[in-house]
This record gives sequence, structure tokens and C-alpha cells, in this order.
Amino acid sequence: MPRMFSSMRATSLAYRERPGYKWVVLSNTTLGVLMATIDASIALISLPEIFNGIKLNPLAPGNTPYFLWVLMGYMVVTAVMVVNFGRLGDIYGRARMYNLGFAIFTLFSVALSVTFMHGVDGALWLIVMRIFQGVGGALVFANSGAILTDAFPANQRGLALGINNIVGITGTFLGLILGGILAPISWRLIFLVSVPVGLIGTLWAYLALHDLGERVSAHIDWFGNVAFGAGLVSVLVGITYGIQPYGGSTMGWTNPAVDLAIVGGLVLLGLFVVIELKVAEPMVNVHLFKIRAFTAGNTASLLSALGRGGLMFILVIWLQGIWLPRHGFSYSATPLWAGIYLVPLTIGFLVAGPISGMLSDRFGARPFATAGMLVAALSFIGLERLPVNFSYPVFGLLLLANGLAMGMFASPNRAGIMNSIPPGERGVGSGMASTFMNSAMVLSIGVFFTLMIFGLRSHLRSALYSGLTSQHVPAVVARAVSNLPPISTLFASFLGYNPMAKILGPHLLAALPPASARVLTGRQFFPNLISPAFGHGLTEAFTFAALACVAAAGASWLRGGRYTAESLEAEEAIHAAQHGRPQVALGEEG
Repeated sequence: MPRMFSSMRATSLAYRERPGYKWVVLSNTTLGVLMATIDASIALISLPEIFNGIKLNPLAPGNTPYFLWVLMGYMVVTAVMVVNFGRLGDIYGRARMYNLGFAIFTLFSVALSVTFMHGVDGALWLIVMRIFQGVGGALVFANSGAILTDAFPANQRGLALGINNIVGITGTFLGLILGGILAPISWRLIFLVSVPVGLIGTLWAYLALHDLGERVSAHIDWFGNVAFGAGLVSVLVGITYGIQPYGGSTMGWTNPAVDLAIVGGLVLLGLFVVIELKVAEPMVNVHLFKIRAFTAGNTASLLSALGRGGLMFILVIWLQGIWLPRHGFSYSATPLWAGIYLVPLTIGFLVAGPISGMLSDRFGARPFATAGMLVAALSFIGLERLPVNFSYPVFGLLLLANGLAMGMFASPNRAGIMNSIPPGERGVGSGMASTFMNSAMVLSIGVFFTLMIFGLRSHLRSALYSGLTSQHVPAVVARAVSNLPPISTLFASFLGYNPMAKILGPHLLAALPPASARVLTGRQFFPNLISPAFGHGLTEAFTFAALACVAAAGASWLRGGRYTAESLEAEEAIHAAQHGRPQVALGEEG
């Protein structure tokens, strides 16, 4: 055994000393993360074409769960599995697990594109295949950061992780544009587009990537895996169903099953912590949280993701449902143009991420990550103060500021987290960091939708009733439409449908005076009707986002000064040698 580990260390050192190897690692892992994040959002903008393709109306009664699980299933699975797969990378090799993720992702991208089923069967096929595709994405996310940390020296990790992390975040916005272009041609293309990239990336990773990190000789912690997976799945599923109507309520938070899922999930996660403290070979070394830089960085990441996770959904609904139709765009064209009009956000990420990551290698993560969150909070306050029918140059500048701020935060924060993790724990540490972020993204979507619906609920009903009756819609129909859950209106806008045409239906519209039908299905009626109520929802959502960013700035500041696990280990080794005491495995930055 000692001879085997000695041989592995010699091989790792040989590859690490190759001048171009670290850039090969950066290129391949960035390609993998870009592919996985593009696929998370490309389906988001392509949902109308997907559901048209499988001949299922996602807004019909009883079909909302299919819509939500096609939308969020990938994110839920990715959030749950990354810690487990990070631990497997520590045990069996991070490059091996990463490459397996590339292959699984590619295989299920093909499976998603070949279904010829329709209706509920087609939706169930897509949901299951998206879940398995999420398994591949989780393997990629869990191990890419650890592979990069192994390949790059401490004084270059900020740059490397910054490029990788920012390209990943940028992928979520590039997916909107790609989906808007490809989905009208064929919805199958949004999944097939990943296949050549996946095939090339899988072969390239298999031939080029090598495990440089320290492997952990350990057994799989089955009890911890089950408690963690079941607990997190239960919480995230509860959140997903919490934003659906229940009984006579506009939301599902009064649903006993939702409450039971969330409370039961939290109990299981508490049990997971107890298990990890007791077992000899835990899935997660909870003592990592004794490292201040690790704990503060992950707390800041969670709060930041809470603030920005639902942002894309709200901005897309704002553009597609209100702003773009009022400015002459047809509803069918709004998905593509929503992605285009969000480009300043992407530019901000791309500019600030690598630069702030490189500077954090020299000056530490704290000043850049903290300042980034404070600027992000200011940008959310600016968005909150905009009128619903805004001037685009101002809106674009606020998006650019938000992108710059998030890029300024994300790269140094990720580098600070990874630098704080001892070499033998990097896979699980990277997975934990991804779990904090991905879980908070799902939670953020639930929070944003909830706040938006609370804002809409008290203002939309009367506006809908009076607007419809003024256009000769029978009072009984107007009352029924105005009593629909606000989430149906939000989803109609989000899907790029003509909301009134979809809600009223062709038979009722044909029975109205032609002038009234034209007004109701025109580009001005629905945006003008919903704008005041939508403005109240925006105020609630952006206020929450600003507060979350301020809290993230505080957590980021608490990380302390510049710190790496390698420097601490060297100091402790010297100290132990001088005083004749055994070396301490983990420490806390001062």
C-alpha cells in the first residue's frame, strides 16, 4: 500500500510539473461545466416548444407538476448528488468520476431527444431522462473544482476557478439564447446540441486528465448517504410543490404534505449531521466547518444564490410578459429576445470573474467577494425602483452592474473555499460547496415565486375582472378567470404564450365582438392590465434579493485574511517538529 501511494504521488508530481497540463485541465473542466449549465437553462426558454412537441398543455388543470418537474428536476438532482459524487471522487479518483459524468450526461442528452411519446407519457419520459442527465451534471460539478484545485498552484487558483465558475454561470444565460434559436426549429435540437460537445469532452477527458489529488482509502458511508439524499430531496420537493396551488389557496404552503416533506427533510438532515459525527468513515467531514474560510465562504455562497437564484425567472417573466409585448414584440418571439436583452448580465459576469479571481490570488478573497455582494445589493435596489415599463438603457446598466458584482463575488469566493480545503478532502469539499449553491438556487426560485404571487394576489384579481368585463367577456367567465391562481398567469407569460388567448380559449374569443377579441389578444391589454400588480411583486422579490446580498457580504467579510490549507499544513508541520507534537489535521484561519 505505501508503495502504491508513493507511485501515485510520483505520477501526480510528474503531470503537475508539465507546463501545459493545468491549462488542459482548465479547458476541459470549463467545457464540461459550460455544457452542464447551458443545458440547465436551455430547457427553461424552450418549454413552449417542448410541450407543443409532446402535445401536452402545461397550464391545463393537473398538468402543472409535469411543467415544474421538467423545469426543476435537473436542478434538484444536481443539488442532491454533488456531495455524494465529490466523496466518490476522493475515494476512486476525481478525474474518473468527472469523466463518467461527461459520458452519462451525453448518453441521456441523446435519450431526451429521441422520445416519440406524447401527452403524459412523453412528459414522464422527459422528466426521468432529465433526472438521469442531472446525475451526469452532478458528477461534473462535484469534481471539476477539485480537479482544478489539484492541478493549479495556490497562487493561480483564483484565476482558474474564476474562469471555470464564471463560464458556468454565464452558461445559464447563453442557454436562454441558444434555446430561443434552436427550439423553434425543433425542440429536439436543444438536447442534441450537447451530444457532439459531450462526445468530444468525454474522449478528451479520458485521454488527457489524470488524478493528481490525494485519494482517500475509505468505505462508503451508506447511512449518511441515505439520510442526506432523502433529507435534501424531501426539502427541495416540498419547496417545488409549495409554489403550486392547493385546494382554494393560491400556493401550496398550507398543504400538509408540503409541510411534512420540508419538516421531515430537515429532521433527516439533522440526523445526517449526527451520523457523520459518529461513524468512523463519514461521507462528509463535518470538521471542515471548523475552518473559518470554508464556513464563511459557503455561507456567503448560499446567501448569494438565494439572492440571485430566482432572478433569471423574474427577469424573463418581466421581459416576456410585459416589457417586450409593450414594445412591439409578438409573444411567440419573446423567449429569444428575452435572452438577448439579458446579455449585459452575461457580459458583467465574463468581465469581472477572471479579473477578480486573478486579483484574489494576490490580495485574498475577502475584499472582492464582500464588495461584490454590496454592489449586487445596490443593483437590486436600483431594479426595484425602476417602473415596470422601464427605459432599457437604465435597465441594461443595472443588469451590467449586477453581472459585474456577481462576477466580482463568485470567483474569489469559490477560490477562497477551495484553497481552505485540505488536499484529501477536495472532492467532497467541492461537492459541499456546489450543494450549498445549487440547493439555495432551488430555494430561491420558491422564494421568488412565492413573493411574486403574494404581490400579485391582492391586486391582480380585481384588475382582471374589470378589464375582461370592459371587453364584453361575460361576468361569470371574467370572475372564473380572475379567480385562477396567479401562478397560471405567471407561467403563461414565462412560456411565451399569448396569456389571454391561452386562458380564454378560441371558442370564447370567437363568441366576442371582433374588436374586443383583438384588444384582449393584442400586445397591450395583458401587459397594461398586469403591470401594477406585477410591480408590487417585483418590489417584494428585489427587496428580498438585496437583503440576501447584504447578509452574504457580512458572511464574506467574516472569512478573515488570505488563507490556504497548504500554508497552514506547512506551518503546523514546522510547529509540530519544533515542539515534538503530532501535526494537527485541520485548522482555522486567524
